[in-house]
Amino acid sequence: MFKKILIANRGEIAVRVIRACKEWGIATVAVHSDVDRDSMHVRLADESVCIGSHQPSNSYLNVPALMSAVELTKAEAVHPGYGFLSENANFARVLEENNIKFIGASSKLIEMMGDKIQAKKIAKEHGLPVIEGSEGGITDIKAAKELCKKIGFPVLIKASAGGGGKGMKIVRKEEEFETLFSTAKSEAQKYFGNDEIYIEKFFQNPRHIEVQVLSGKNRTVHLHERDCSVQRRHQKLIEETPSPVLTDQIRKDLFERTVNMVSKIGYEGAGTVEFIYENGKFYFLEMNTRIQVEHPVTEMVTGIDIIKEQIWIAYNGETALKQSDINPRGHAIECRINAEDASKNFQPSPGTIGMCHQPSGFRTRVDGAIFQGYKVTPYYDSLVCKVITHGRNRTEAIQRMNRSLDEFVIEGITTTIPLHKILLNHKKFLDSDFNVGWLDNEKVI
Repeated sequence: MFKKILIANRGEIAVRVIRACKEWGIATVAVHSDVDRDSMHVRLADESVCIGSHQPSNSYLNVPALMSAVELTKAEAVHPGYGFLSENANFARVLEENNIKFIGASSKLIEMMGDKIQAKKIAKEHGLPVIEGSEGGITDIKAAKELCKKIGFPVLIKASAGGGGKGMKIVRKEEEFETLFSTAKSEAQKYFGNDEIYIEKFFQNPRHIEVQVLSGKNRTVHLHERDCSVQRRHQKLIEETPSPVLTDQIRKDLFERTVNMVSKIGYEGAGTVEFIYENGKFYFLEMNTRIQVEHPVTEMVTGIDIIKEQIWIAYNGETALKQSDINPRGHAIECRINAEDASKNFQPSPGTIGMCHQPSGFRTRVDGAIFQGYKVTPYYDSLVCKVITHGRNRTEAIQRMNRSLDEFVIEGITTTIPLHKILLNHKKFLDSDFNVGWLDNEKVI
């Protein structure tokens, strides 16, 4: 097994990886910016290295600084977490060239599946249904208009190299197209350095379903699905498993096709294949070649530590799991707790945390890195922690989440806890009568 791993991230995911490493008996290295020197991940790691100032480009996105930290600490492997450089093919390639193990997909596969257009072609080649739309990137507005007329409005314009809702525009009628096409291209250039966009059919009432996989040279297994349909502006807020809307037959088909594609492309590591689901049919959306924020709900129902398995595959090249080992039980829900004021259009709420009491109890888990005196800065993502509950069924998981959120006390900042309490008790959520556009189209607070 690896003797030392450097975690190229911060916050709750860095803490999560450190915990997995400790259970493997692996020494850990935390990297941090100047404002994160007192953070929990720094306190828990065996060593720490300051890699730059608070701007992500000077620290957590700074490849030369990270490579210097790897060399200084003699780390054998790097775990990128999620976000930052976790799906950066260049970073993975630099590590590969220096014989440092990147705990994630190979640079080739990151590049291949990170390009939305190429990923769609690959999915189609291996038998996954894809959304009707452009076969490649589009730059000519006249050709784009003709395609839209062919597939019919509404359509979705997306950045080819994008994610997180950036460079994404819904065009409901032809008169809006030119303006939104130009806006999407400029956003794509701004956020990803690539203004290539593509167009696909927009679904009116879709669910967002994803399949967790673990894959090695020997086999690919799936860890069932997650339903991530409670979103705001394409950002997930609540995730659960199993999905309340899938039938056993649809699940079987979904899992078989997903495992086939992941296996055929030679994928190694943990990954997630995402789908749009509407009217009993699913369509390939994208593949994330990293660990997901919402991985704990899968861990709660399967009893499998996905991060530890991810590390094992990186070291050994194979997964020790067989499909027969994976027998999910019950239902799990995750609420993302962000430092935001939902009543003020999700305005960020940086500040110093005063009193902090985190929930616990039967089948309740909190993944976070906060504590009394912790400073939530405005420089990074607003996620401060995640609450995950498990029940014998969906009703019990919701009841347990309500109880857990009632116990949670975070003073000094405003969080999304009040919003989650509203959502968990909303009739549409209780009846599972919602889609990805629910919160954008309906006022719930």
